[in-house]
Formats: sequence, C-alpha cells, structure tokens
Amino acid sequence: FTKMKAAKEESRPSKKVTYDDDDDDDDDIDWEMSSDSSSSESDGGEGPGTTVYTAAMFLKKQPGEEKKEKKEKKEKRVKKKREEDEGGEWEEVTKGAPMIKEAPKMFAKDTEVNHEAVIKKLNEIISARGKKGTDRNEQIALLKELQSISNANNLGPAISMKIMFHIISAIYDYNPNIATCMRSEMWEKCLAGVSELLDMVEANPDINIGENILEESENVTTPPYRVRGCVLTIVERMDEEFTKMLQACDAHSTEYVDRLKDEKEVCVILDRLQTYLVPRGTTEEICRVYLRRIEHMYYKFDPEAYDNPKLENKSFKDMEEMCKFIYAKDLTDRLRTRSMLCQIYHQALHDRWYQARDLMLMSHLQDTIQHSDVPTQILYNRTMVQLGLCAFRKGNIRDAHNALVDIQSGGRAKELLAQGLLLQRQHERTPEQEKIEKRRLLPYHMHINLELLECVYLVSAMLIEVPYMAAHEMDARRRMISKNFHHVMRMSERQALTGPPESMREHVVAASKAMKTGNWKECKNYIINEKMNAKVWELFYKSETVQEMVTSKIQEESLRTYLFTYSSVYDSLSLETLAEMFEIDQGVVHSIISKMIINEELMASLDEPTHTVVMHRTEPTRLQSLALQLSEKVSSLVDNNERIMELKQGNLFFQKSGGMQDRQDRFQGNYQQNRNQNWQDRRNQRQNYSQRERAY
Repeated sequence: FTKMKAAKEESRPSKKVTYDDDDDDDDDIDWEMSSDSSSSESDGGEGPGTTVYTAAMFLKKQPGEEKKEKKEKKEKRVKKKREEDEGGEWEEVTKGAPMIKEAPKMFAKDTEVNHEAVIKKLNEIISARGKKGTDRNEQIALLKELQSISNANNLGPAISMKIMFHIISAIYDYNPNIATCMRSEMWEKCLAGVSELLDMVEANPDINIGENILEESENVTTPPYRVRGCVLTIVERMDEEFTKMLQACDAHSTEYVDRLKDEKEVCVILDRLQTYLVPRGTTEEICRVYLRRIEHMYYKFDPEAYDNPKLENKSFKDMEEMCKFIYAKDLTDRLRTRSMLCQIYHQALHDRWYQARDLMLMSHLQDTIQHSDVPTQILYNRTMVQLGLCAFRKGNIRDAHNALVDIQSGGRAKELLAQGLLLQRQHERTPEQEKIEKRRLLPYHMHINLELLECVYLVSAMLIEVPYMAAHEMDARRRMISKNFHHVMRMSERQALTGPPESMREHVVAASKAMKTGNWKECKNYIINEKMNAKVWELFYKSETVQEMVTSKIQEESLRTYLFTYSSVYDSLSLETLAEMFEIDQGVVHSIISKMIINEELMASLDEPTHTVVMHRTEPTRLQSLALQLSEKVSSLVDNNERIMELKQGNLFFQKSGGMQDRQDRFQGNYQQNRNQNWQDRRNQRQNYSQRERAY
C-alpha cells in the first residue's frame, strides 16, 4: 500500500513553490505528512506495512517548537527544489535596485591624473545624478574624494571650485522632496561647503564665475579661468533651507534654539557674499543680496537705537543705504516693494512713527498690494500691524485703530500674518493647498504676539467707541466704528451670569462698562493689573511708559463720556471739580472741553472768570429724544401707507378703464402730478415741524 501511494505521488504533477511566501497552505501540510510517513516507514526497518509508534509522537508540543519545525522543513524543501531546478546554490537579494557594495576606484594605478581625467571622472559621477538607485551619500563622498585628489595633484583652484559647486548641488539633491527640510547632518555639511566655496572665491578673485558661462567655454586648466556656477543662487538656496528647517522644528524645543544659533553663521555668509558681489556683480545680483540681508535685519529690535533715535545707528544706516540702492536700481517691483515694507517695519518697531507713516503714505502700497504675490501681502500685513502697535505706543489711538481694523475685523489674524492655519468652515483645504500654505508660515522667532495685538485693538476701539456711543445714544442712525468691539460687547451681554473677568477680552469688556458711567478708576484697574501686565503690557519695551499713556487716555475719554452722558443734568460745572474728579490737570480739562465745544459735540460755553462750564441745555432730554424718534417712525409709517393706498387706487382705475389708451394716459399724468404735489406738501410740513423743534 505504501509503495503504491509513493508511486502515485511521484506521478502527480509537481507544484510550483513560491520562495517569498511564508504562509503554509493545506497542500504543503499534506505533503509534509506524506513525506514524514514514507520516511518513517522506510527508515523503520520493520518492513513495509508496519508503523512504529513512540511515546514522543503522542506528547503535546510547545507552540514555538511546532512553528520552528514547520519553518525548518519548509526551508529544506525549498532548498532542495532550487538545487533540483538550477543545480546550484541561490543567494537572496534585497528588494529594489541592486546597490553598489564596493566603492569604485577613482583611477587605475598607472593612470596619469590630469585635468582631462578629473573632468571625465567628474562627468561620470554627475551622470548618475537623479537616477533611480543612486546612493546620494556615496555620490557626495566620491565628489569629495575627487576634489582631494585634484588638490593633491595641484591641478589648480578652478577645477577644485568646479567640483565644489557640484558637491553643494549634490547636498541639496540629497533630499528629493522640496516640501521637507534636509537632515541636520546634511545642513552642517551644507554650511561648511558654502563657507569653503566663499573661501575659494575670495582667495581667487581672478576666476570668472557666472551662470551665463557655457560648459563648452569653461577654462579650468590655464588662466584666465572661467567656471560655470552662481554663488548667489547657492547662498539663496541655503537661506531657504534654513527657513524650512526652522519651520519643521518644534518652536518650544531645544532643537529650535540650536538651529536658530546657525543664523549668525548665515548672516556672516551673506555679509561675505555682499562684499564679494558689490565690486563685480550686476545691479540685479546686488539688489538680491541686499534684500536677503534686509530680510534678516528688519524684524530685530535694537534697544540702543530705540533709546537714542538721534544717534546714527549701524543697523539703521546699513538698511537705509541698501534700501535706497534697491529703490534706485531695481527693475522689478517685487524687490522694491519688499525692501520698502521691511524699512517701514524696522522704523515702526523702534517707535519712529512719523518716518514710518510718511514712507507708507508716499509709497501708495495700499492701492497696489492686492496685485502682489502672497508672501509680499503677508509682509504688508505684518508691516501694518507693526505700524498700528507703534501708533498705540505713541498715543495715536485713532491711527492705531485704523491700522489694525482690517487685520482684526475678520478674525483671521493668525492666518493673515502667516503664523498658523485656521480650520475653514465653508470648505476643506486640499492636501496640496495645505502644503503650500504651510510652506508660507514664518518661523516662530518672527511671530507677533496675537493676544497683544488683539488687546491693543480692543483698547483702541474702547477709547474711540465708548465716547461716541455716549454722544449718539439716542441717534437711531449711528454707525459702528468697530464691529469686532460691538460683537465682543454683545456676547458679554448675552451671558446670564457675569463673574469677575479672567481673560483679556473680559477685562476690556468690564473696563468699557465702567467707562460708560464715567468711572475712570475702575476702568483703569480692569485694564492695568497684575494679570493684564503679565499677559500684555510687560511684552512692550519700557512698559511703564505705555501704561502711563493708557491711564492718561482712559482719564481723558472718561471725562468726555461723563460730559456726554450727564450734560443734560447740570446747569454748570466747575473745571476745578472735574480736574479733581478725574485727577488730571485743569489745563487739560479746559482744552478737552474747548475742543468739544468747537466741534459742536457739547452745547456749552466756558466762563473764564469763574472757571465753569455753562450748559446751554439745547440738547433734548432722554424723554424728548424718545418722543422725537417715535414721531419720525410714525411719520415714515404714514408715508408708506399713503403710497400703498395710492398705488392700489391707480391699479383699480386701470382695470376699470378697459384698456382705453387716452384715458390711461390722461389719468396717469394727473395721478403723477397729484402724487408729486402730495409728497411736496408733506415734505414742507416735516421741515416746518423740524424748525419748530429746533426753536424749542
């Protein structure tokens, strides 16, 4: 029986074995059992048809041992099958293209190392650039070895410089994905390579370098040397990679701080490049390197320049010289626009308000900025924010509000300043759009504090809006100066239970409510306290000066609000009493009231001998204002009803006329004449009524 079974198995067609599949199917298990049984029968020595049962066959095996035995049996079977098919040993290979195990030798022993041999080997190495399966690390190592061989054989600085250009290009090509940053070890190699290239360029000023030089016209053997390449492009790419590395780091980690330390070396490289290009570069190249330097300078605060604005500061002097050169020589609007915005930002950062404001107004950038590219628009938004903060520090509250209102009104300040992405409710971003927007984000050390920005905007809106609301309390047609401020106030009014303020917004809302009643001390305590100092005011340089300015503005605007709110109650007010009440100088009170009288905001007159304000009481009381509003609404309602009735009567007559054209024309002429006469009579009545009100 066993022999017949073995004969059947031999006559059965052989099954194809897959070498890379680790799972055992049912057929494999059957084959194993049959082979085991046949081998045990043949090896037993008891003769055919007999089976020897041992105790080990009935014992339970460990799970690991069973799997191990199956694996060993399968490996033996596969190995045996391979030997039968090929007649030799097989070797497993890794997935993908075959990798080079041994680095090829540069030159044979008897080869003469000259310019032609080095250039031929260089072209051979470069030809593998970008191909699939090329080991980029090995390519960089080969190029460095080739450069060392060239230097050892004294082949000249030009060929070494040519190889150096290719080494840096290979370092940039190491990371094929342009959206991600290079690794830290590659970044260090890049910095060292660019510095070495600049050393070569500075040591050999007679070598002509340019990207317009063709490869056929290169000369690396004898002077005058000509090498194809562009140092400016390499440095610009290095600067972009530095920005990408900062974007990829966690802003609150030590890695970010370590990477940020490299900015000093980047700035040194830019200075060296500027020194090299200014005597021999074109105006376009000089403008480009100037802009790179400006973009590393404009956001940095210099306390010495802030404290002594009249002294000539090096950073201000350098920036002014570079910006003037770009204004005069640049042929593209982009470089000129960006340099101007950087200069305005730098001036505003150091509280040079009038210079920054005049430069912004003279440039007319606000009219053309929508046609610029997105990074330039982001820079414009940052500049306007910095202008608003500068105006606030200088006490120009209305200018600060006007500069910040466009950024804060939409609630998208974080996105407009390229400091983060917000969730979009209407539509989702595609992955491509999200990648592009993430690439535009600024590194963390260039960010503007968003809570500080919102606080400055809300305080400015409070100082403007609260007196205006008090002056036009009964005016049904009053306009909103700040929609965002009104939204914050409405949200607080909707709350059923209002507790003590905790967040910055709640502090501003509580201060606004206190200012409405003229209580300046409570308003000041809500705006300036320990919690607000830690969150906002201590972020300013010389915060004590800013707090004093805010306190004085609160006192002045609270005085105006008090006069608007309670002027109908008083016959006269003493200037001395007002000065004591609001703790400001009597001369300041006199000037504030004088301005209000001149602008016809307050119907009163100043009595100089007695130092009092005499109210004329021409403004209506609250009851009279409500009555006037009611009469206006009733008159408009009557006018609307009369128009509707006249239209209905006209339509009814047209239906009864039966389409007689002459009667329709005659009626329409009389109807239009009568309607115009009625409207004119009612207008005259309203004018007479208004005149009687004013006389009253």
